[in-house]
Amino acid sequence: MEQYAIKGGNPLVGEVEIGGAKNAALAILPAAIMSNDTVFIENMPDVSDTNVLLQAMESVGAVVERVDRHSVKINGAKIADVRLDADYISKIRASYYFLGALLGKYKHAEVALPGGCVIGSRPIDLHLKGFRALGAEVKIEHGMVIAHADKLVGAHIYLDTVSVGATINIMFAAALAEGKTVIENAAKEPHVVDVANFLNSMGANIKGAGTDVVRITGVEKLHGSEYAIIPDQIEAGTFMFAAAITKGDVTVKNVIPKHLESTTAKLIEMGCEVEESDDAVRVVANKRLCPTHVKTLPYPGFPTDMQPQITVALAMAEGTSIVTESIFENRFKYVDELAKMGSLIKVEGNSAIITGVERYTGANVTAPDLRAGAALVMACLAAEGFSTVEDIKYIERGYEDFPAKLQSLGAQIDKVETERDLQKFKLKVG
Repeated sequence: MEQYAIKGGNPLVGEVEIGGAKNAALAILPAAIMSNDTVFIENMPDVSDTNVLLQAMESVGAVVERVDRHSVKINGAKIADVRLDADYISKIRASYYFLGALLGKYKHAEVALPGGCVIGSRPIDLHLKGFRALGAEVKIEHGMVIAHADKLVGAHIYLDTVSVGATINIMFAAALAEGKTVIENAAKEPHVVDVANFLNSMGANIKGAGTDVVRITGVEKLHGSEYAIIPDQIEAGTFMFAAAITKGDVTVKNVIPKHLESTTAKLIEMGCEVEESDDAVRVVANKRLCPTHVKTLPYPGFPTDMQPQITVALAMAEGTSIVTESIFENRFKYVDELAKMGSLIKVEGNSAIITGVERYTGANVTAPDLRAGAALVMACLAAEGFSTVEDIKYIERGYEDFPAKLQSLGAQIDKVETERDLQKFKLKVG
């Protein structure tokens, strides 16, 4: 079984190039089939989640041409089926974006209920509420969400809670509905803005993305487009915290510093030096980290997808910190794994009370989900001695070339498959 073998103790030093945003790509790819013209998408991350989505699109008749590793041409003119029920599609959360895309274009969609990382309940009731408000009938039968409308008509929709997925899915359906739609209490995340910009590049009429009120005037059809996906703020933040925890000096390149402000603010509070330029951020950590308190919130607050990374770093800070998770209720499952490495973290309800320790020691740990898996890798890089991380399939859902990028910064990490590979790694790094 594939796992990462790691020898910790090296500060990460150097520059790392950040790829396209996974969370933006997972919505932009399904949106591409809403036109009958060819759409060209650049800066797409080559991770397992995006590859599964492309496979799903081909399975219903879309033409998908991989131009190179990070560019793809998609044509949705010959979609023959609006039913997506393959096993693999239910494994990723973002499969629900096909609901809005197919409902908008064909007024009918059938998609298997989505899966993804088990980090808490992520109901899609707000998505369905939005579709119903636009005039669709929606039911759940045999594990499938079935949505149908004779026609979609614009509506005023208030989201009870801020939801990125619901905001985007309603934008899809509303883009091809008759009349005007207003989404209030909309999500403001950078990838919501990116998806709106992409739809507008195809001829949609969406205003206000990035604020809490999004206004959409429906159009008859969407046309072809060329579009580059924004950089991944979570990948960037992961490498920034990796610099902090290993007492390193890392410059993340190809980023939008504005998207990283909440991460940057916490790193400065923790005693790191942070330098920003137009499209890069440098993080220098040359002393033990300071404690701080953090609460995850919708953008522009501190992202829930960065919560495991900051927790792992604060568990080596000098003093007591509190991390409060306000988005997902099961997001501290990695704490038991971290305890094997010597951390002192007590989870009470949706808060983790962290007593910083001076060092981690190497251990065999298992990734419970995507972001926690990356955070455990960071902990192993800071630990004394050897570690292994299992279930790396979760990490590869959202991080492209993770070991190679870490190696380029001086990390001693390798992907190994057998016990013999592991022994060879241990001999090599000594």
